[in-house]
Amino acid sequence: MILHNALLSTLAFLVPHSRFSFNLSFPRPALRIMNVEGGHGGVAIPPAKPFLKWLKCSLKETFFPDDPFRQFQNQPPSTSFLLALQYIFPIFHWAPRYSLQFLKSDVIAGITIASLAIPQGISYADLANLPPILGLYSSFIPPLIYAMMGSSRDLAVGTVAVGSLLMASMLGSVVDHNHNPKLFLHLAFTATFFAGIFQAALGLFRLGFIVDFLSHATIIGFMGGAATVVCLQQLKSILGLQHFTHEADLVSVMRSVFTQTHEWRWKSAALGSCFIFFLLITRFFSKKQPKFFWVSAMAPLTSVIFGSILVYATHAEKHGVQVIGGLKKGLNPSSLTKLVFVAPYMSTAIKTGLITGIIALAEGIAVGRSFAMYKNYHTDGNKEMIAIGTMNIVGSFTSCYLTTGPFSRSAVNYNAGCKTAASNIVMAIVVMLTLLFLTPLFYYTPLVVLSAIIVSAMLGLIDYQAAIHLYKIDKCDFLVCISAYIGVVFCSVEIGLVIAVAISVLRVLLFVARPRTSVLGNIPNSDVYRNVEHYPNAIHVPGILILEIDAPVYFANASYLRERITRWIDEEEDRIKGTEETSLRYVIMDMTAVGNIDTSGISMFEEIKKIVDRRGLQLVLVNPGGEVMKKLNKAKFTEQIGQKWIHLTVEEAVEACSSMLHACKTSPTKNESEGWNNV
Repeated sequence: MILHNALLSTLAFLVPHSRFSFNLSFPRPALRIMNVEGGHGGVAIPPAKPFLKWLKCSLKETFFPDDPFRQFQNQPPSTSFLLALQYIFPIFHWAPRYSLQFLKSDVIAGITIASLAIPQGISYADLANLPPILGLYSSFIPPLIYAMMGSSRDLAVGTVAVGSLLMASMLGSVVDHNHNPKLFLHLAFTATFFAGIFQAALGLFRLGFIVDFLSHATIIGFMGGAATVVCLQQLKSILGLQHFTHEADLVSVMRSVFTQTHEWRWKSAALGSCFIFFLLITRFFSKKQPKFFWVSAMAPLTSVIFGSILVYATHAEKHGVQVIGGLKKGLNPSSLTKLVFVAPYMSTAIKTGLITGIIALAEGIAVGRSFAMYKNYHTDGNKEMIAIGTMNIVGSFTSCYLTTGPFSRSAVNYNAGCKTAASNIVMAIVVMLTLLFLTPLFYYTPLVVLSAIIVSAMLGLIDYQAAIHLYKIDKCDFLVCISAYIGVVFCSVEIGLVIAVAISVLRVLLFVARPRTSVLGNIPNSDVYRNVEHYPNAIHVPGILILEIDAPVYFANASYLRERITRWIDEEEDRIKGTEETSLRYVIMDMTAVGNIDTSGISMFEEIKKIVDRRGLQLVLVNPGGEVMKKLNKAKFTEQIGQKWIHLTVEEAVEACSSMLHACKTSPTKNESEGWNNV
């Protein structure tokens, strides 16, 4: 110990004007870093930054965390132009390095997903109450746009069941597709246009974080509920019903089904059940034998071909089995003049576009990120939003409706061994050939086969295992999930989505408004301090209450924190009364997790300071962050509390307070200020 003190004295003598001061207290001497400008107990105050510069940095970190403009710095104009072109159109980045081996893989993948896209496209268009040919149109133009602008190598573009259901439900509440199919079709194009505008705007203005409000639990519940509703809707085709409810909730569908039992067609039901069984068996086989993924991928097209042949051979269309009928041959006609921008339908189109656009973005970005993680490459969320938005804008001009990157099609694309987004181009070429030459072959395709394809695809979206996992890990997430599911199934798709998002946002607000605070105790035989509830062996330090605030302090939680801290003090004093421990003298606030504070938070600390002063206690702060320290210093709170009552660590603060308690006990005539000087 003598050698230790001598060493510290020597260092202090050699560097008398340095930024270091030396705490010679025992039993553990501590080297404490001091800030020259502030000098507050060794806790540094960050240098003042002009407001405009701070605002610029904050906005840059919020909207441009990936710093996309860094690559353009110090580059000649020609290079900057090429880099900008590659940034907007990633195809110019990977196309020069494209090889024959890549082409072989992408051709196989493109043909494989086309075999899935054609029957799915027709099925989902029928689900959206739109002409079936729109499903093929939507699998031609949008994939070409995405291949040029998308950053994912594995995303396969096309229509999705949930988006189709949403569009049918929301537009159907205003316009009956049976009585006015032309207006319904035009509104679908308009809703797709607004969805694309909204999606592209989110990407251009770097507002992709809005999509993050759709939490994982929300998406699981919403997708499961939507899949259940979609399956229920297919009872119309499977049972061969001519009239069916326009509502999507469980009660309405069941009422519509069981009030028409006299119109059930057993031939249609038997055919549908057989195809559903066939599709589920092929999927099960492909999961068990991943190398035979193509069996499941080819099953929908096989069902369409076999079903068409069966209907043609048996003339089943004359015995209650409904068929698609004639499909128009030719490529996408223009729909630019068919957009509806007049009241009262424009507001419906905007609302439908916003909701379906968010759902499509959430699914497309999540799917793209998942497969990018498997292949260890990066997808740019904002680029994806711009790409998906652009393909929907262009699609609305070319007789397409809402498209994104569905999981089922992308999974087939991934398993087929795609190398680049060129597989979407191959798929589009196959769909183009189908539109030009093969559409008459779909005349006898039974609607019950399309319903079977939809049901088999939707059953995979009801992820009950994920819901059970949520229940085991986080009951709040499970509540969000099950609320979304119940809302979709028993109310409507829109209401279910609103309920799920509202609960998620409410949960975030509760976390902000009611941050976690805890009492810390000392782990025996160590200098570590932990939550006494989590560590039963942690012991209270005599005369000292150590509290931890685990969140930023804002106006939303300042009042709660003041009340909670006061209650902690009351509870600690009540606990001490029944024991022979030293009376409470110090309240240490561990602010390590307090990343920021506003004026309401500062006022809260000032009130806490007054409360502890009236009780004859001393408030001690530990490790306030840079921004927090800067604001406390500007508010003169550091002067009110005193520089010596701010420490870097809980260990250091406890050591100092314990030393002063010890000094006051050994010399009762000394006050705490003298005790501090002795320390």
